[in-house]
Amino acid sequence: MKKHLTILATTAVLLASCGGKQEEVTDSQNAVLVEVQTVTEQPVEQLTELTGNIEAYRVNHIVPTIPGRIDNILVEAGQRVHKGQLLVQMDRTNFVQAQLQLKNVERELDRVTELHRSGGVTQQALDQLTSQAEVLRETVRNLKENTDLHSPIDGIVTARNFDAKNMFSGATPILTVMQLSPVKVMVNISEVHFPRVRTGMEVRVRLDTYPGKEFKGRINIIFPTIDQMSRTFKAEVTIPNADMAIRPGMFARVELNFGTINHVVIPDVAIIRQSGTNTRFVFTVENGVARRREVELGRQIGNQFEVNSGLESGAEIVVSGHSRLLDQTPVRIKN
Repeated sequence: MKKHLTILATTAVLLASCGGKQEEVTDSQNAVLVEVQTVTEQPVEQLTELTGNIEAYRVNHIVPTIPGRIDNILVEAGQRVHKGQLLVQMDRTNFVQAQLQLKNVERELDRVTELHRSGGVTQQALDQLTSQAEVLRETVRNLKENTDLHSPIDGIVTARNFDAKNMFSGATPILTVMQLSPVKVMVNISEVHFPRVRTGMEVRVRLDTYPGKEFKGRINIIFPTIDQMSRTFKAEVTIPNADMAIRPGMFARVELNFGTINHVVIPDVAIIRQSGTNTRFVFTVENGVARRREVELGRQIGNQFEVNSGLESGAEIVVSGHSRLLDQTPVRIKN
């Protein structure tokens, strides 16, 4: 009897031993073969790209304050003009009549002034004539400004809407003059960057018109309020344009650089997008199993992505073989 018990015990131990080996073989066979890469932190430039349209730095519409007939237009669209340059001559009839009236009143004023000195007229009469002359001088000055129209800036004529001898009614400007050196672009910046944006801050500008070329600009104006709907604030970026290569209407990409921060960087082949969402995740290998880790990505750097959150330095991430993985799937690392 004792002999039989010994045989049974030995058999049980052998069976248990064989069962354990079989389970190990099965787990090994079910494990997914993967390649991994250990990720580390790297200094990453904190860049933000914004878009906008190029605008003229200043725009002036050349118009008189009163309707009238246009005598002559001295410039054409596309022509460069200088500050103070005569651009348009309006009908001079009213201006000439006002000049003649002023001359007559000034002669009378000289005569009355002499009479006043000798006691021939009262102070009241002299004051009335003096006031009349002052009013006429202002009238002549105003008519002159509205008869000879000058450019208030250095710029380019970008629109000519009338010809000589046309009647100007006031609805449309006769000419439009734009200052194109420098030019500007208005951008909307996320409110999270408000404390870090400063006037004078340098930016890089790229234009689709000139692929591969960069222009330097500066933050010129920061608007002081945050838009409640978009959660952004406006800023004006100015760009030097001495050669006039940049023109209003061009599409611009403005890049702000907020310095560098050490962040984990991972290869793009490790990133998986959850179907139907914007969720991104990777698989890490921990104690022989795959762990699903959602990550918040930053900017793309070549074939790598900055990780803002969700992954720490030193983690082993799967870069090949993750198509068969689920959370807690056993894995074997390929040598």
